[in-house]
Amino acid sequence: MYRFSACLLTVLALCGFRAVPPPATGPVALSLVDRDTGEELAQYPHRGDRWVAGTPGHRYAVRLRNLTGERVLAVLSVDGVNAISGETAAPDQAGYVLEPWQDSEITGWRKSSAEVAQFVFTDHGDSYASRTGRPADVGVVGIAVFREARPVYIAPQPMPRRPAPVIAQDARADRAMAPQAPVGRGEVRERQQLGTGHDEREGSASRATRFERASGTPVQLGQLRYDARARLVAMGVLPRQRVDTAPRAFPGGFVPDPPARGR
Repeated sequence: MYRFSACLLTVLALCGFRAVPPPATGPVALSLVDRDTGEELAQYPHRGDRWVAGTPGHRYAVRLRNLTGERVLAVLSVDGVNAISGETAAPDQAGYVLEPWQDSEITGWRKSSAEVAQFVFTDHGDSYASRTGRPADVGVVGIAVFREARPVYIAPQPMPRRPAPVIAQDARADRAMAPQAPVGRGEVRERQQLGTGHDEREGSASRATRFERASGTPVQLGQLRYDARARLVAMGVLPRQRVDTAPRAFPGGFVPDPPARGR
């Protein structure tokens, strides 16, 4: 029998250069949301990867959509670091439990059952991974998804967008709540510009649950790579923007009324 795994449920619980929606190739759709604009960031396929353009200084959330009628477990890796425990990420670690059809937004590094430290796009060297001596995987967000051993199917129905979060109370969860001490800055890769910082804390209350994995092997491994827009343009992921300020004789449209004259 497979062991029970420590889990969390969040409080918020290329064709050319065409943006594409999150792929439905597994139980969970993965995307990033710019919290300062409220927009889900467009994804661009490029050489086998999917890329999004982050804005330095903007907070972001990882959006996970459960596309099935069963509970699933998603182990979340941000820059190669488990977003719950702070350990170097591996599929057998603690993860987030998504209820059937649930859409959740994970907004930061979990600090306790009540708080997270916000995810923010920042310089590579200022990222949490770099500051704790693990710069090699900065620039990627990934998930390892597991099905439940004894699932109960629930038909599609409207779900609360941000249901109450769940956190397991066992040895692994206790380690996840322990403060993670920085171990020094590591080498920074030359070309990667953005990483994920450890920003201000915000409330993120949670409660306990248990989840038994159906298998020790994930049914889905997915990832999104991200960097600054200028870097994606330089790589050819995004097109170079041409600025044309020359006047045009036929800009199109009909003649609108002029503004009222001032009196």
